[in-house]
Amino acid sequence: MSLWDRFRRGLERTREAFTGALGTALGRRSVDPATLEALETALLGADVGPATTDRLIADARKRLQQDDALDLRAALERSAVELLSGARAEFVPGAEKPWVALIVGVNGVGKTTFAGKLAAAWAREGRRTLLVAADTFRAAASEQLEVWASRAGVEIIQAGSPNADPASVVHDGLAAARARGADAVLVDTAGRLHTKHNLMAELEKVARVCARQVPGSPHHVLLVLDGTQGLNGLAQAREFTRAVPVTSLAVTKLDGTARGGVVLAIAGELNLPVSLVGLGEGLDDWQPFDAEAYARGLFESR
Repeated sequence: MSLWDRFRRGLERTREAFTGALGTALGRRSVDPATLEALETALLGADVGPATTDRLIADARKRLQQDDALDLRAALERSAVELLSGARAEFVPGAEKPWVALIVGVNGVGKTTFAGKLAAAWAREGRRTLLVAADTFRAAASEQLEVWASRAGVEIIQAGSPNADPASVVHDGLAAARARGADAVLVDTAGRLHTKHNLMAELEKVARVCARQVPGSPHHVLLVLDGTQGLNGLAQAREFTRAVPVTSLAVTKLDGTARGGVVLAIAGELNLPVSLVGLGEGLDDWQPFDAEAYARGLFESR
């Protein structure tokens, strides 16, 4: 299946809600007041957010005025690509050894699953990857990651006792990574509400431990957001960026929501790049983010 087909399938619910609200208006080469109102309603319904909705509409209207060959669908697609291309990031190990990434986010967004899927992909590419089970609070989190490690054929470092200090587990994990010559380390942290300041402070401590064990790390902080939460993800992203230097975002469950426009809202308001998206439940149902494929999948331009 091509990259375009994966995004088209994954964004089906968002696209159907959006195009269903606008119908044939997407094929027009000018925007009358009724179309403008319907477009604003459709974008807000997809959780693009008020500020980014205004920005997209203004840019699309400008493109229509400048190019008679464009219709509204194509103008929106080009405006979305430009917005999303403002910040770019790839979630791939760099030259540092070990290259260390923290995976952070609120409860239930799919961090552990994403860590396992990434480890499996990197193992297939021949990278020696180590998983660190730093979620010592959620029941069975470590066991879940252990299952993923077994499936991926990678090593895992776990706490020696329940409710261990996550920073201590990270310390031991990075020491093991250096001793074993690991290429990459994925640290699965506990889910934490962005409004709980003590838990966010704990995340800051984990980041400091990383820097002491492996100078310059964490080399990447991946914030995982649940696409079904829509604009709640925008608030989460704001708070996490205050605690740790978020490098990029992974947006999961885009295939299960009509609120996939939140990717545009986050890019427009926070200038944070999306590096990965989850488009299904399978082992390989995730993709590196591609702005053009996303915009096509959202507006279905052909």
